[in-house]
Amino acid sequence: MTDFALLTVPADWQPAYRRRLIDSYRAGGLPEPAATELAAKTVELSGSWTAASILDGDGRRIGQVVVGLTEQSGRSVGRIGELWTDPGRDEQGRHRRAAHAWALRWCAEHGAGQVVVRQTAPDRLFAEYPVRGQTRIKPVGAGAGVGPGAGAGAGAEPPTAMTYRPMTHAEYPVWKAAGTQRYAADMVRAGSWTPEQARERAEEDYRALLPEGVATPGNTLLVLQSDGEPIGNAWLKHGFLSGVTFGYSLVVHPEFRGRGHGRAAMTVGEQVTRAAGDQVLMLNVFGGNEVAMSLYTAVGYRVLEETRSCDLTPDAGRRPASRPLLPPDPM
Repeated sequence: MTDFALLTVPADWQPAYRRRLIDSYRAGGLPEPAATELAAKTVELSGSWTAASILDGDGRRIGQVVVGLTEQSGRSVGRIGELWTDPGRDEQGRHRRAAHAWALRWCAEHGAGQVVVRQTAPDRLFAEYPVRGQTRIKPVGAGAGVGPGAGAGAGAEPPTAMTYRPMTHAEYPVWKAAGTQRYAADMVRAGSWTPEQARERAEEDYRALLPEGVATPGNTLLVLQSDGEPIGNAWLKHGFLSGVTFGYSLVVHPEFRGRGHGRAAMTVGEQVTRAAGDQVLMLNVFGGNEVAMSLYTAVGYRVLEETRSCDLTPDAGRRPASRPLLPPDPM
């Protein structure tokens, strides 16, 4: 038997939640200062969420489950922030499965039509949830990149004759329009957004992240070139976390793909990250983009977090639906 007891005081559940997040981020390769920073941001977002102790048949607290609601384009989305049980007291996973059902019911009863989970390690409990996105990282400081599967080393040159230069003010509007369209298409393809919702979100994000265009402090916008011809672009945000640069965009134009330029673009991003004084390059990839995922794996980027989501059925969320919320983008 599994029972649940609400935890109404954040101090009763947030410290353990934060500690496990830090441990998982560090296990994924993130340096401690950045792991602590990222965990603090995640816990801050959970301030208004609901937590409950998971109790075994003897009433002993053996884990906790954290759930909440967020708004996405006017629609309530349920989130499972944490679902943890002590492995030594839940060897068969029975209490975790019961907590999963409890979380789904909670989300459905609070008006959510979809439930989202972010996991830092593979979890069979959410294996049937479609992947919506991944956060990947690679250490790029001195000595990084050594060993099988590590990709380009710390001092490597791009594997093709690629050069790069700063993006000009004149080039920025065309780049922004193309980037907004690509970003929106990726969101739709991942299966969590309608085209209209994705377009609005993309435009809002670009405005917020680059309020001064190419002159926005802490950002590097580049044009990638081969033999003097523009073949792609890059957008990197330095100091995203302590010692971490975030790669918002590392793109090779379609007509130039299949020639090794993708790997070259990743190496450029790593070089620019080191030049800015950061030691880790972080990036996101949307679900459904198998080509990009394969490239990132090949050049040494590990999955730090994975976002998965699934519909809730109309019957009070007793089980997740078998279909994603939206069909894949036909493009």
